[in-house]
Amino acid sequence: MHIVSAEYIISAVGPKQYPDDNQPEIAFAGRSNVGKSSLINRLVNRKALARTSGSPGKTRLLNFYHINKSFYFVDLPGYGFAKVSKDVKAEWGKMIEGYLQNRENLGAVIQLIDIRHAPSNEDREMFNWLKHFGRPTILALTKADKIPRGKWQKHARIIIESLEPDLETPLVVFSAETGLGKDELWEAIGDYL
Repeated sequence: MHIVSAEYIISAVGPKQYPDDNQPEIAFAGRSNVGKSSLINRLVNRKALARTSGSPGKTRLLNFYHINKSFYFVDLPGYGFAKVSKDVKAEWGKMIEGYLQNRENLGAVIQLIDIRHAPSNEDREMFNWLKHFGRPTILALTKADKIPRGKWQKHARIIIESLEPDLETPLVVFSAETGLGKDELWEAIGDYL
């Protein structure tokens, strides 16, 4: 995909703040610190469109990015170990669930899983939830540059055995650091735009 423009639009807490131009959206879901913002930045060839941080829980709202003035990327708050109160986590949960369950513009969800680790309980819950509600899902196995290439297949197999995706669920080994998997991910995204 040739990126002509990519701009931050809004950080939303609910439907009244979502863009209302009826363009397709691709959402990014995953544990805190799995690399959602880095993946978005790599896809659009920008270093700091989506803000990244070494500390988990930086993304606290639904961040909408307008790509090529024709569709949106939506960066969701991470689930898992962010250092926030249970009340804040509960609010994030309601916000994310409301968006994923009710947003008609949502074409697909890219669920990011750190290739170095077996999926967490939260990863499995998210994947099963998306499957239950019939949301098309693309699995992006991030941080591939952190392990030797020869171990990718073994680690991917552990993730597949844990999540049990359908055969038609795209699975892409990805590295925001090197750009590995970028073209394959764009190809998968294109199918849902």
